[in-house]
Amino acid sequence: MTLLAFLLALGVLITVHEWGHYRVAVACGVKVLCFSIGFGKPLLRWKSSRPHAGQDTEFVISLIPLGGFVKMLDEGEAEVSADDAPMAFNRQPLWARAAIVSAGPVANLLLAVCLYAATFWLGQYETQATLASPVVGSVAEAVGLRSGDTVLRVGTTSDDLQEVASLDALRWWLLQQEATPIYLELQPQGQHGSRVLHLPPLTEQALSSNHGNVWQALGLTGAWSRPVLRDVQAGHPAQAAGLMRGDEVLRIDGQLVADASVLRALVRASGQSQTPTMQVWEVSRAGRRLQVDVTPERVAEGAQTIGRIGVQVGEAPAQVWVQYGLFDGLSQAISKTWTVMAMTLDMLGRLITGHASLDNLSGPLTMADYAGRSASVGLGAYLSYLALLSVSLGVFNLLPVPVLDGGHLLYYLYEACTGRPPSSAWLDVTQRVGLAVLVALMVLSLFNDVVRLGWLP
Repeated sequence: MTLLAFLLALGVLITVHEWGHYRVAVACGVKVLCFSIGFGKPLLRWKSSRPHAGQDTEFVISLIPLGGFVKMLDEGEAEVSADDAPMAFNRQPLWARAAIVSAGPVANLLLAVCLYAATFWLGQYETQATLASPVVGSVAEAVGLRSGDTVLRVGTTSDDLQEVASLDALRWWLLQQEATPIYLELQPQGQHGSRVLHLPPLTEQALSSNHGNVWQALGLTGAWSRPVLRDVQAGHPAQAAGLMRGDEVLRIDGQLVADASVLRALVRASGQSQTPTMQVWEVSRAGRRLQVDVTPERVAEGAQTIGRIGVQVGEAPAQVWVQYGLFDGLSQAISKTWTVMAMTLDMLGRLITGHASLDNLSGPLTMADYAGRSASVGLGAYLSYLALLSVSLGVFNLLPVPVLDGGHLLYYLYEACTGRPPSSAWLDVTQRVGLAVLVALMVLSLFNDVVRLGWLP
């Protein structure tokens, strides 16, 4: 399932990207010699039975599906007959060459709009915007956000609030905010009325320490989930203490357990002591209240030690059906594509300036893993993931790095400013440097994938 979902994603994204180059090249009168999806040994070849005027393009599907190319007639690569010379790429005006090069990334961005629009039109179940307990000492806790509060509307002023369809929509809206006031209209759990909370603008320090993530900076943790135990693992403290599947945890050491988030936090915090610490749990089992002594085991997690008991915690959060109409869905799709572009560029900027770790880079293994996971969730999740990849591919190819489309556009900018193209020697040097940078990024991202998937000890 994972491999099939990954190959389908690659096939769609690469085909659309190369089709953008191909279609604009044909429209500009450039002769396209080959349109290939993949590299290496050709698996399938064919030519159109009704080619465009002057075209005799060979279409190829090759063995290695990690890319593609559109080969155009060019006097810089091979000898061109006098009859075909006007159709050579290098003979085209600067604006036409720039349009052909930029068409691939633009096609990916347009594909993202279409995919996002499809998800909004089709509709899907999303997590209800009912929040778990915020982080202790956080901004959200300080202003009065409590476990089980459902967010109804949000805004940057109290007079202009917009409805929130789901937790995903809330998280997405918050990720677009930075140093602005935030107003949340909340419905407390078990109540019919609502109240409005004002969260003051976050400081630059708070945003920076959370890598610009407003959700984390506010201290929000996720969806509300009842603190019920699920699968109890054999040989771990939960089983040794006599805990059972279906037990609802009410209190730990006298502290109220409002939701699964609080339960996880209390268990994890127990590992901070130098020795295993016993906790007194009050649980509800089949209508009876029981007191159970639980001693979490201490486990290393990165640079810290946390407590674990060997049990899955929390019921599945409540779901809501979210679907948009024709124009609203398209508007949402354009807005989301634009926002993802901005966030992608922001992350790239943080990576370049050192404000974000290179550990954030992901490669083909992580892409394949997420492709499989999203496909298993449903069509909407898979289309959303394809849209995210399509935006990433479009933005990445527009970077001013030699061998990428953005690098070629940089050459054309130089030509537009100086009236002449860069010298062959300069092009050769920059192409080699660009290729070396790409190879280094590929190796690093692949290493990150291996570490992230736990394939290294």
